[in-house]
Amino acid sequence: MEKVKPALVIMAAGMGSRYGGLKQIDSLGPAGETLMEYAIFDALKAGFGNIVFIIRENMETVFYNFFHERLLKHIPYKLVFQELNDLPNNYSTPKDRIKPWGTAHALWACRNAVDTPFAVINADDFYGHEAYQNISNYFKRNSNPYIYALNAYQLDKTLSDFGSVNRGICQVNTNNQLININEYIGLARNAEGTVESILANETIEIDPEVPVSMNIWAFYPTVFELLEVYLVEFLDKNQYEIKAEAYIPAYIDKLILQQKGSVKVLISNATWFGITHLEDKNRAQEILRKLVEKGIYPTPLF
Repeated sequence: MEKVKPALVIMAAGMGSRYGGLKQIDSLGPAGETLMEYAIFDALKAGFGNIVFIIRENMETVFYNFFHERLLKHIPYKLVFQELNDLPNNYSTPKDRIKPWGTAHALWACRNAVDTPFAVINADDFYGHEAYQNISNYFKRNSNPYIYALNAYQLDKTLSDFGSVNRGICQVNTNNQLININEYIGLARNAEGTVESILANETIEIDPEVPVSMNIWAFYPTVFELLEVYLVEFLDKNQYEIKAEAYIPAYIDKLILQQKGSVKVLISNATWFGITHLEDKNRAQEILRKLVEKGIYPTPLF
């Protein structure tokens, strides 16, 4: 009997405040493809099945009008809404909150939409085919539904040429199991090419080859079992902090600490890229153009 194909869950409800618009529908490929379309192309090629889009309900019309002809009619998919008032334990949202509740809350939003192994990604990042193949292969060889995976990248392959970035640096043990993820802010190359971070008002040098999380995870539906507990604890402390967000890495750190699950770190040699800053757009377009010229991707994709 053929194994069930994993799903691809795409977190696309972000507001793009630093970028200045909805990155999810920004045309970057030679035929106007978005980064999300490249992700879907790579995932389907690696053996994934259903695609789950997490968006905000007020984005539905724009999303559908933009993607229906070029993408949605070619793939199996579901739409899930990440809504501010979809909270556990009868919590309510402060009336002045605008921002979504973060990636852990986005994960919560798809709790009824996936019943197979699944990968979770950001809509506005390019992870490369190798990442999806890594995760697909992981699902084939792993049999424990409480051992998840993270496809990590070398830090120096995730930096922007146009400003500093924040990255979750992974601490791993000798078995490539995740110990924790520590958020480093203000990461950038200095004039000498060394990677530095501003941490606790001090500039420190960082190993450029250290693995970092770019939010591409491999999960089983078991991941939802303690997610509600985590979100309740988060809301107990942060319900009225209108900019506070619950993040997947913080949830995973708690799972590991409580020994309720573990995470295998899959190291990717690929170069990740995204569009954190508006100036990153030209670089992304150039990379995609070259990949198409090399025959790695068709254009249009679908």
